[in-house]
Amino acid sequence: MTSVLNHQQQLNGSKFMRKFKILIILLFVVIASSCGQQKKYISYTVKKGETLKGIAKRLGIKTKDLLSLNPDIGRKPVPETLIIIPNNEYQQIEEASNSIENNNSILVSDEVPVVEELKNDFILHKVEKGDTFYNLTRAYNVSKAQLNQLNPSIDSLGLQLDMLLKIKPIEDEDLLVLYKDTIQEDAVVNLAMLLPFRAIEYDTIDAKDIFKTNRLVNITTDIYLGASLALDSLKSLGVAIELSVYDTGRKDTKLDSILAVTDFDTIDAIIGPLYSEEVPKVANRTGVPVVFPVYSKNQTRFSSSKIIKTFADRELHQKALVDHVLVNYTNENILIIGDSSATSIRNSDLIKSRLVQHDSINEALIIYPNEGYIRKDYVINALKPDVGNWVILATDKRVISSDVINSLISLPVEEPEEEEDEEEDEKSEEESDEPEMQILPEDTVIKVFGISKSSQFDKIDNNKLAKLGFTFTSDTFIDENSPEIQLFHSQYLEKNYAYPSYYATRGFDILFDIGMRLASGKKLKETFKQGVSYRLESKFEYSKSLFNTSSNHGIYILKYNPDLTLTRIK
Repeated sequence: MTSVLNHQQQLNGSKFMRKFKILIILLFVVIASSCGQQKKYISYTVKKGETLKGIAKRLGIKTKDLLSLNPDIGRKPVPETLIIIPNNEYQQIEEASNSIENNNSILVSDEVPVVEELKNDFILHKVEKGDTFYNLTRAYNVSKAQLNQLNPSIDSLGLQLDMLLKIKPIEDEDLLVLYKDTIQEDAVVNLAMLLPFRAIEYDTIDAKDIFKTNRLVNITTDIYLGASLALDSLKSLGVAIELSVYDTGRKDTKLDSILAVTDFDTIDAIIGPLYSEEVPKVANRTGVPVVFPVYSKNQTRFSSSKIIKTFADRELHQKALVDHVLVNYTNENILIIGDSSATSIRNSDLIKSRLVQHDSINEALIIYPNEGYIRKDYVINALKPDVGNWVILATDKRVISSDVINSLISLPVEEPEEEEDEEEDEKSEEESDEPEMQILPEDTVIKVFGISKSSQFDKIDNNKLAKLGFTFTSDTFIDENSPEIQLFHSQYLEKNYAYPSYYATRGFDILFDIGMRLASGKKLKETFKQGVSYRLESKFEYSKSLFNTSSNHGIYILKYNPDLTLTRIK
């Protein structure tokens, strides 16, 4: 009975909003006619694939303002919907924008009225001690050229304290609060690392044989070497920091004895251990923040408030990817590729469930393997030639991913007509066991999405991924041309006679971030409330609760370009 009443109330509310909207239109018409002036508002018919966000952007107004003019219209109106839009607003905004563009970067204390005006149109940033072009471009996902364009003075003056920068025009997005590195005077930071070096075990084995066959040893060593360089960097910045390192050996062999004889009361945070099963034990027995520096599928079981996960859970990657799809959806045909595992089936269903909650997405087709592989005809016949096709890979299986990529690369297109004997043609069709597939135009639009680029893509040609505009989530993003990255590479090479690996750079980022946060004089988890930090490759956006396991939500969304470079979308 309650649901029926609620439904009736919704209907009545919808009727009221339609009447209210008609009244607004009539009111605008009456005012415009009585004043003998041009209408301030006019009607507009929504075209196929248009969204309110896109329309608002073309008009030069905010989406929320367009929504307030059309309270009964969702963000994804159906084609032919009649909406209200401002008349000539685009020209006015463009003139105002051109006026603002001519302003150089300003100091906060100089032009308060101008600052208030800029706040309505631009994301602003006040330059503080320690800010660099590298940190700003990574934090806000803009290029240095874009900063120079909006702030011409920085090309000659550089970054100056208290300078107010225009970062980029405001769009409908959540603004990140950036963590500001501060070093408290007289602050002392004490860290510990628990890593499975297994030094005694490998003492009599040649180093080449150890690193050639043991992946864990490589990971352990690289994390330590990267962290050592971070330690040097922190000391050079004036941070009084000390690091104690412990060899935990094989799983469950040396950890208990280390915990029994070591006093961790003066330690601010522990980085490690690498075995996920050992992490809760360390957190419970030491009472010290324990930073888990690698990813494990078992990390979802962590429950201690002392544990800090530096890698995002897969569920967070999946959510980030689906959010990206929902924000950018414009009437595409969506396919979800799963596999036969219970995890993939569950994830495929969850992805579909979230997608169809969108106002304009009525269907998302899930395709599962047949006898261990994805049939090409299933994929091809599910594509639509007249709209874009978005294919989401909800599988970790290398064979499945490879099947799908190869099927999408080699579309069946119409071949030139040849004169053949009709009887022979009919006979060949009867004898063929090949499943029928639709013929598609060569310009059929296909884009592939993945939940992180894991080892399942290692044997897939990157040219194929680039051709399909492969878009994926990632824990890291690196700009090889940045001065900071180049400096790190040269210092690492000079010290270790090799270029840093993925884990070496990650080890640097983790220790540098933890050390710098503790150098503020605050407790580690308290600093998580103060914003997101960007390091060489990593983004650390930790959950803020003091009473739960801290999870890193710092996820990038990257896209392959035709030239095999990567563009950071988010």
